[in-house]
Amino acid sequence: MVAIVLIGLVSYDKLDINEPLAAALRDRGLGWASAIIAVGALAGITSVLLVNMLAQPRVVFALARDGLLPKKFAEIHPKFKTPWIPTIFFGVIVAIGSGFMPINKAAELTNIGTLFAFVLVCFGVIILRKKAKDKPRSFKVPLSPVLPIIGAALCVFLMIFLPWTTKMIFIGWVGVGLIFYSFYGYKKSVLSNRFG
Repeated sequence: MVAIVLIGLVSYDKLDINEPLAAALRDRGLGWASAIIAVGALAGITSVLLVNMLAQPRVVFALARDGLLPKKFAEIHPKFKTPWIPTIFFGVIVAIGSGFMPINKAAELTNIGTLFAFVLVCFGVIILRKKAKDKPRSFKVPLSPVLPIIGAALCVFLMIFLPWTTKMIFIGWVGVGLIFYSFYGYKKSVLSNRFG
């Protein structure tokens, strides 16, 4: 619907790829509406990054609890009952990164990381339903494995259209993670030692 409104406002070749809606409104002399859209977009990106900042320490906590990361990251704060070390660690990393990285690059890196996580979840659903048939299921997946495969394919399709530099940075981070896992996590993993 937004695309239809945009094409109705301005010819598609006049749209700004970075801020199409705001640019279309400015082109029509609706600068005040463009400002509202820009503030809304900034609030939207900020809220997504904030949610990721809340989720990331819990992911690191779970990895550390399994032994994939040092146990220090699995410590719970005695008063706040949260994984305090990864929260502070990622808070500092994000604060430094936000001082030097343009918000569109941060959004692109967030997008590729989130899409890749969804790909892993889609394939994880298929694998766990085959390998861990006896586990209790708290939810059902209709049309499995077709729906998870379609979900993974759509995420990969969206990742293809992200900028090349974003893909290279992402591949670099995955490479660092795989190296760390190979030399540290694989030997220390509680789950791997229990099933492997």
